[in-house]
Amino acid sequence: MEIMEVNHEFWRGKRVFLTGHTGFKGGWLSVWLQSMGAEVHGYSLDPPTEPNFFTVAKVCEVVKSNTIADTRDASALVNAIQSVQPDIVFHLAAQPLVRYSYAEPKETYEINVMGTVNLFEAVRKSPSVRAVVNVTTDKCYENREWERPYREDEPMGGYDPYSSSKACSELITSAYRRSFLQNLGIAVASARAGNVIGGGDWAPDRLIPDFLRAIDAGQVLIIRSPNAIRPWQHVLEPLSGYLVLAENLFNDGIHFSEAWNFGSANEDARTVEWIVKYLIASAPGASWQLDTNVQPHEANHLKLDSSKAQSRLGWKARWKLQAALEKTLEWHTYWRKGENMYQHTLEQISTYQTTKLVA
Repeated sequence: MEIMEVNHEFWRGKRVFLTGHTGFKGGWLSVWLQSMGAEVHGYSLDPPTEPNFFTVAKVCEVVKSNTIADTRDASALVNAIQSVQPDIVFHLAAQPLVRYSYAEPKETYEINVMGTVNLFEAVRKSPSVRAVVNVTTDKCYENREWERPYREDEPMGGYDPYSSSKACSELITSAYRRSFLQNLGIAVASARAGNVIGGGDWAPDRLIPDFLRAIDAGQVLIIRSPNAIRPWQHVLEPLSGYLVLAENLFNDGIHFSEAWNFGSANEDARTVEWIVKYLIASAPGASWQLDTNVQPHEANHLKLDSSKAQSRLGWKARWKLQAALEKTLEWHTYWRKGENMYQHTLEQISTYQTTKLVA
């Protein structure tokens, strides 16, 4: 199948309801959608860190409405969706951190499980919605420490509360699709991405933000699992997949209402140590050391098979890992210089879309 581009004309004038718009991925998606002429309505908690992408890139100025509320508040979610009457819904709001889920498992399940239920209940009551993309994670699979990438038909699982809560979200998506939403003419799919990197992520306990904080503070980077392998990818990679998927759901939902992987190329699944050494080579004087404390369990080996998205959606990753890392460092450097980060975000989106691909 030929490689498909995100269709700008499709998004012009579309009403989009986006949960999690104050987060890292949600913020980038908001800017991209607005740049194509979509009417973006955000629903989320306040930004989770300071600084944060939402504020730095002035996302509040590009969304049509900005509702600060919790997905655990079912009535608020219903009211927000009914007031917007969206065409398309992206559900990104989540408790997204593995280590935090060990400290706050109940909160993690409440947000990631009941938040998803509340979202679908609200969608059931909105006759305008044609398509829903529920964004979960590569960690939703029952991890068997295989070297081969996981496919969409692998069993759901999850050792830690975060991973298992996202597996639950996947099961909820399937149940609501088959029990209710397909009968209402609403196309529903789930999307699973890899370890996403990019400018504007200041979340704790993530490798790239931890590295940038250490560099900015002149400190030694502390890492936990140097041999862990992850499918690293720039944030624009999965976002392009979500957009292409939503377009297909809206136009021909019956053939695309299922689960989809949007991961990096197999050769870009690298160890934590490889990433650290690459980053340190760009920062003279930087160093790292191993955290010798006992750590909670995290998967050691994780890759995604995205061949279904490539063959049926025409989606393919554009930037190799080195390019993704360079773009992340570039964005952070511009931010430290006090540049206009909304404009620089648009420039990176434009550069990404004009990167040539070989089918």
